[in-house]
Amino acid sequence: MQPVTRGEGTLEANPNGDTIAAIATAVAAGAGSVAIVRLSGPRAEAIGRRLFEAPGAQSWDSHRVLYGHVVDPADGRRVDEALLLLMRTPRSFTREDVVEFHCHGGLIAVRRVLELVLAAGARLALAGEFSQRAFLNGRLDLTRAEAIAEMIAARSRRAADLAMAGIDGGLQRRIVGLRERLLDQLAELEARVDFEEDLPPLDAAAVRSALAAVRAELDSLVAESRQGELLREGLRVAIVGRPNVGKSSLLNLLSRRERAIVTDLPGTTRDLLESELVLDGVPLTLLDTAGIRPTDDRVEQLGIDRSRQALAGADVVLLLFDLVAGWTAADRELMEQVPEGVPLLLVGNKLDALGDRDGDLPEPAAPAPATPSMPQASISALTGAGRDALVAALLGCCGAGEIQGLQVALNDRQRELAAGAAASLERSLETAARDLPWDFWTIDLRAAIQQLGAITGEEVSEAVLDRIFSRFCIGK
Repeated sequence: MQPVTRGEGTLEANPNGDTIAAIATAVAAGAGSVAIVRLSGPRAEAIGRRLFEAPGAQSWDSHRVLYGHVVDPADGRRVDEALLLLMRTPRSFTREDVVEFHCHGGLIAVRRVLELVLAAGARLALAGEFSQRAFLNGRLDLTRAEAIAEMIAARSRRAADLAMAGIDGGLQRRIVGLRERLLDQLAELEARVDFEEDLPPLDAAAVRSALAAVRAELDSLVAESRQGELLREGLRVAIVGRPNVGKSSLLNLLSRRERAIVTDLPGTTRDLLESELVLDGVPLTLLDTAGIRPTDDRVEQLGIDRSRQALAGADVVLLLFDLVAGWTAADRELMEQVPEGVPLLLVGNKLDALGDRDGDLPEPAAPAPATPSMPQASISALTGAGRDALVAALLGCCGAGEIQGLQVALNDRQRELAAGAAASLERSLETAARDLPWDFWTIDLRAAIQQLGAITGEEVSEAVLDRIFSRFCIGK
């Protein structure tokens, strides 16, 4: 196998020439009618031929499906009725010979097939090893490989669309374009370092402008990565408030199902309830907390303690209060317990009990604690009035308002590198502003180019690759 050069040094996709195997689909009792055992490597086809009996005159051609049975070569016993797909190099995901056994789902059959494959000479694949081989063999760049993992983990259609844009190369093209612009400027600078007397004068202002333009685009990508993080990771929204203000009713309204028990009795919610849903493409985990109040009930106190923990770990806090009772000293105390820096949405409930009003917040019983910039909404958790406005306010207060127009988004690793490249360019611009020699300009410029190369995998170490692909699922 030919090695693939990635940055400094040479990395080989399969230095030992071994064949790897793994179950490539989810495994659960009674779930899934089909399961796939995937092999990749030089012995994949030989193992497939040893374990698979295809009746009749079926041809073992690449990219054709064979019907037959997986057979234990030790005693000739049939293990499963299955399909076999052969994909010969280089027309496969890993650009190696790949064989897939499409067998029955569940627990037993697929595991028995994997055991036979391993006994026939394959070894169990490491997490993400198939994708790592695809990258090292030039089938994928690093952004596409990471996008595959993001597609598998997507919790909403919008997150899947964003991952698909990465698989299609949207992010890779963006980063490669920026890197090539920097390489052009580096070439101009280095030419002047070595052959300045033989070349026309360099337009220093044009170079500074080009570097500043790339830095601005990197700053924009870093800023947009927050929206991408919302789509991938979602938000933890803690619903807090005094007992009996309608927290559980609001949870049921947003979840569109009876997730929590609702009564007129204060203290009904004794434990932390979680409900996962998607609002306008953003995955949310709603935390219905126990009403925080003084109590001698030990069980209720445990729930209140968990409510305070939920406050500390929430991305957004939705503080619900009773519009009929108005804002109280207890509501104010709750607001003061919200950790500093956590977005707070103040929501008045029981709008239906106010009669014929237009939906604006009424005058509270005490002076309003909110500043004019604090988002507010009013709803009826009973009838659903104000739900859409609440959803818009909730997403708006956590910075999710621009998600719909998002085309590509950096993950955490990529964001760190892009931010580092932008910082390197800023230092290069500072050097330029001091009118230092050309070779001083190139120091930080080279660093920026290297950091952008690390995003796509042009400049990457084996240790970094191992860390990235170890987060993938085993069969991918």
